[in-house]
Amino acid sequence: MSEQKNSRWRIFTEQLRNKYRLVILNDESFAEKFSLRLSPLGLIILLSSITIVMTTAVISLVAFTSLREYIPGYGNINDRKDILLLSNKADSLENILSARDWYINNLLNVFNEKTEGKPIKPTKDSTGKYSKIDVKPSEDDQKLREDIESNQIASTSDKVTANKLGLLGHYFFFTPSKGIVTSSYNVAEQHFGVDIVTKEDEIVKSVLDGTVVFTNFTSSDGYVVQIQHNNNIISIYKHLSETTKKAGDIIKAGESIGVVGNTGENSKGTHLHFELWYNGFPLNPQNYVVF
Repeated sequence: MSEQKNSRWRIFTEQLRNKYRLVILNDESFAEKFSLRLSPLGLIILLSSITIVMTTAVISLVAFTSLREYIPGYGNINDRKDILLLSNKADSLENILSARDWYINNLLNVFNEKTEGKPIKPTKDSTGKYSKIDVKPSEDDQKLREDIESNQIASTSDKVTANKLGLLGHYFFFTPSKGIVTSSYNVAEQHFGVDIVTKEDEIVKSVLDGTVVFTNFTSSDGYVVQIQHNNNIISIYKHLSETTKKAGDIIKAGESIGVVGNTGENSKGTHLHFELWYNGFPLNPQNYVVF
């Protein structure tokens, strides 16, 4: 079998080396005008060489001459840089024009005495869709809640006493809003802050430096702002008519965060409900803040 394969290969290579002559004759006189002696192997080598030379020439023309600019997607690098620069300038001009329009509109609103009204309060569900749902706890559930709450009140009182002796003495708490304290801190009644009655549209200020972690409208407490301070201190401001900060804002002590209002179902008049928490437990704000 191997000898047969070798013989076939030898025959094939010999055929490639066979010499052939290409002759061009005059059709009338049969005079020889041109002759060329070739072999199949030589013809293959010649065609391959011509192909390589032509490919190299075309690639060179495209890569090193201006012909490449006529190829789609292969523009001039400098032109592309100019286009990107112009695009960035156009975006910047668009932002500047948008900010200018916003500023001019605000000026026009001020000149025309147009102010933003108070947002519409969410209305209660009047369809009666959930009126038949029984939400009252069972006797066992109520008893369990009372036991847990009584234990929490005792534990909270002990924690608050310990916190008073802690590291809060060196903090200077800015007054959130000056007024009359009408409802004091009372853990037994689950009133974990103080209610401060003040004049309408009074500015509410942050008691310490911190970061706003929550600001939104709730049905029970209206507009609420929560601020995280150092040393695990959190201050909470409820029943605001509007807020001037958003979550993530970094603020300084005494900086405005909103306006005193009368929002939320738990509010019975214009006032500020203020809470102070330390390490997850409520503190009596009157022990640290002068109202």
